[in-house]
Amino acid sequence: MTSVTRILYLIGGWLCVILGAIGVFLPILPTTPFLILAAFCFSRSSRRVHQWLLSQRLFGPLIRDWEEHGVIPFRAKCLSTTMMLLLISYPMLFMSIPVLGKSLMGLSIVCVLIYIWTRPSTPRPLVAARKEL
Repeated sequence: MTSVTRILYLIGGWLCVILGAIGVFLPILPTTPFLILAAFCFSRSSRRVHQWLLSQRLFGPLIRDWEEHGVIPFRAKCLSTTMMLLLISYPMLFMSIPVLGKSLMGLSIVCVLIYIWTRPSTPRPLVAARKEL
């Protein structure tokens, strides 16, 4: 990987951390996806910064679960579903948006919700551990 690519990943990672931090206070921005993307960027650019992000008390466990097992905790699924439905309700009900626009918004939310709810909520047990039982 070239140094330019590493620098771009590092910049992208920090940008995602900043957006994720803003998302803690602004409900319109999702925090966890930005931090997962930041972890991806840091894993490609800086092992030290990636480890720092994984060691954070609040979001480190979520990111580790995602990286190791592809897990989205049940509480995060419920919170993200609630926030998406609340945020899309106002424009869908009270704004004059063409039917095509409302259809695309609804379709995109449904696709994201399907993705979220098809991810496991807890890590799957290892196959070897199941064979021992």
